[in-house]
Amino acid sequence: MGSAAGIALEELLAWSDETAGDWKKHFEVHPALLDMSCGINGTANVLALVRHIWGAELRWSQRLAGLPVEDPREGALDALFAMHLEAMGLYRNLLAEPVSRWDESYELKFDWVPPDRRQVSRRKVAGHSLLHSQRHYAQLATLVRVAGYPVTVMGDLLFSSALR
Repeated sequence: MGSAAGIALEELLAWSDETAGDWKKHFEVHPALLDMSCGINGTANVLALVRHIWGAELRWSQRLAGLPVEDPREGALDALFAMHLEAMGLYRNLLAEPVSRWDESYELKFDWVPPDRRQVSRRKVAGHSLLHSQRHYAQLATLVRVAGYPVTVMGDLLFSSALR
């Protein structure tokens, strides 16, 4: 990255992976949280929100890798975390490619995206995917605190080992 100020995709990826792992550990210690009513993004409970978060990571990584996009998997925490792990592997493979394609154009093929906003860079798609997760983790932390549960996840970038 040289002397340019900014956060690299590799750093966002490491932060996302670290935070997801921390939330998984938190849910393993407090499994009742997964059944807690949620409502974020129209989900019924926290497990459904986690499915949305890790499913979105996987779908965006599959799109960028040129793979078929699958629906988010159903199942318990470990099955959902497997989607996150697969997404992280796909992103690492993309970042390791010998020729960078991150500035290439990517077309968002969704009816809900205005036509004049459908052409973005692959870098923007990756950044969106990784920040999307962090946004939902922040919502989740607030939901858990308001419900009276402890939150041991230090999800802020400031406290992450992913960035100096």
